Amino acid sequence: MSTSFGIGAARRWVYEKFKSINGQIGQDRLLPSYLQFTQPICGMNQHRNIMAILPGTGPQYQEVVLVEAHMDSRCKDVCDVLCLAEGMEDNASGTALVLELARVMSPFAYNRSIVFMVTIGEEQGLAGATAFANYCFSEGVQLKAVLNNDIVGGIICGETASPPGCPGLNEIDSINVRVYSDGVFNSKHKQLARFSKLEYQELLEAVMPVKPVVNIMTPEDRTGRGGDHIPFRQKGFASIRYTSANEHGNGDPTGTPDYHDRQHTMEDVLGVDTNSDGELDSFFVDFNYLSRNTVLNGNALAMAALGPVPPINFAVEPVNNGVAISFEDPDNHGEYRVGIRKYWDNDWELVNTIFTTADTIYGLIPGEEYAVSVACVDDLGTESLFSREYAVSFATGTREVRVSEQGLTLLQNHPNPFDEATVIAVKVDRALRYKEAYIAVYNIEGKELARMPIELKEGLNEVIYDFQNHQYIPGTYAYSLVLDGRVVDTKQMIYAY
Repeated sequence: MSTSFGIGAARRWVYEKFKSINGQIGQDRLLPSYLQFTQPICGMNQHRNIMAILPGTGPQYQEVVLVEAHMDSRCKDVCDVLCLAEGMEDNASGTALVLELARVMSPFAYNRSIVFMVTIGEEQGLAGATAFANYCFSEGVQLKAVLNNDIVGGIICGETASPPGCPGLNEIDSINVRVYSDGVFNSKHKQLARFSKLEYQELLEAVMPVKPVVNIMTPEDRTGRGGDHIPFRQKGFASIRYTSANEHGNGDPTGTPDYHDRQHTMEDVLGVDTNSDGELDSFFVDFNYLSRNTVLNGNALAMAALGPVPPINFAVEPVNNGVAISFEDPDNHGEYRVGIRKYWDNDWELVNTIFTTADTIYGLIPGEEYAVSVACVDDLGTESLFSREYAVSFATGTREVRVSEQGLTLLQNHPNPFDEATVIAVKVDRALRYKEAYIAVYNIEGKELARMPIELKEGLNEVIYDFQNHQYIPGTYAYSLVLDGRVVDTKQMIYAY
């Protein structure tokens, strides 16, 4: 394998960079390593991820938090090994972020261990991330949080960004960043996304000259796309993905006629020389934007690595216009945060501070449904990761959800209107006997666009609709709950980009 060109040379360069960082801080605190695995990928069977481990020094040193990005890139042919695919946005930007965090974070000590990892084979099916997720699962690694960074430095919109994409060709967005994660209610992944945003809002936002806007997205990834956070979710580890607001293309030069965007082509370069003086003077990767995304990651990573153990045996009960909560804290911290969100929102509406393990929080709206979770706070004011969520439903007021005679109700989608994806839920009042249930989505002409199976258990049951491969056209759509071939109910929803 070449020492000067291609994946082998890049892998060696990253490993040497980790070694040089360790040499700068001394004491062998940052430990560079490889994870070798065997899998046929484009004619090669043996592959290596590159990582550096910063061992924890606290009581939870055996627990791990991970920040990662893939370094492989591609052209039109996913196995064209001779193509000069520099992949500056996808995904040298994420690789640079991981290396910089290793440099600035490794001189310090943390409760948990931190792994800085650069994967390979992402473009051929998330191979490197899958290998490490499998390793963590089989070896019982206590992996508490995964921050994946993929396409985090570009700010220019292409013609074909993945649906619903960005506003239009050459539109600029250097402020917003998208955080993708799986699930809705009681999702450890959405909880990690909310935690990362909370740490930014409380610790960084006031002191950053240019303030990013962190957007917690409803789906796990862009429509029809995927990333290295998914294999970790599949093995039960909390994982999220950071991605730029704007992408230069949908990454499908073979499936998109007349494809002119840079993503997954030889044109995904750092920048261009516009005046022919031999120096790049116009850049496609925005260094200030990438720097801000690096800070967002580093802050969330540090807090997850430093924080105490979350509460246990958490319980919630509705009382009047509030919630009574109780939980156990074996370490008796004496300070706690309670996250409360409307069931239909991705973000916390309230994050209250309390000082006992049993308390009541008032001021909630009758008729709403809420999700509640809790975290411990240590003597330095660092929150733990938040607990699982519990749903609280108030059965009074004008917004009462009234269950039909057949014991189930199709609820209004949320958010509505929506621009990326939307959640469709069915509330079930009692156990049902049925053979098949699904949600069908239709356009205004009545053409069925999607059919999504749904399991109808007592409580709230949800599916996420993201248009899959259907064309995004702003307007009104309909969705129906179909039970054993019979339409139970139909509602309308609005897509508004």
